[in-house]
Amino acid sequence: MDDWIDYYDSTHTIYASKLHRDLHFQLIARDIIGYISSPDAVVLDYACGEALSAAKVAEACGKLYLAEPAPGVRGRLIARFAPNTKIRVRSLDDLRKMDEKSVDLVIMNSVAQYMTSAELDSALAVIRRLLRPSGRLVLGDILRPEVGMIRDVLALLKFAATHGFLKDALYGLASTALSDYRQLRTRVGLQRYGESEMIQKLAAAGFTASRAHVNIGHNPWRMTFVARHAFDRAQSTWDQAT
Repeated sequence: MDDWIDYYDSTHTIYASKLHRDLHFQLIARDIIGYISSPDAVVLDYACGEALSAAKVAEACGKLYLAEPAPGVRGRLIARFAPNTKIRVRSLDDLRKMDEKSVDLVIMNSVAQYMTSAELDSALAVIRRLLRPSGRLVLGDILRPEVGMIRDVLALLKFAATHGFLKDALYGLASTALSDYRQLRTRVGLQRYGESEMIQKLAAAGFTASRAHVNIGHNPWRMTFVARHAFDRAQSTWDQAT
């Protein structure tokens, strides 16, 4: 994951325009808010990136932790949200020091593809420790093995056409084809998981999970999973029986 952290900590051109960037984060924030079950909830956005619309998420919950591995991005988050008493910025290492069972909802969106399988397992272990017994993990934007880059391109173009930045998107795609991102993606690759494979991976990490009907963000070809502590379902069955 280190190569990808360095990339996103640089002056990259992953977004076609400022409008694309802003709409991206607005849509992510809207979808995250849909998973917040209580105005008092403690929410953790794991490897959150720039999180430009995090203030909107914070309005919908009690406290929002933005955990970000890239030091440059983390510095910008601290500066951007310093006046907001509901938002706290943390490194991924800081999460290991947080209180056990202190978080109601963890969002890990568009992150797993940049991790090795072992790195994702380690992250899931940290998340499981932080989640309250009734808490949920939402693992979004998972790339599927049978879906190639062309679907990502088509999803972006549809998003761009709908929101008025199609020309910028076309130019951005051409630029990306020649960029460090394309070279890094070719050299390092991205992790992909089938639906059953991800459910099994989450089960091995101590979660029971199912695929959500709709993915977080604009790309319908990717997957989102909602996971809970594995013992919750067994306990619920026992409570109903007794």
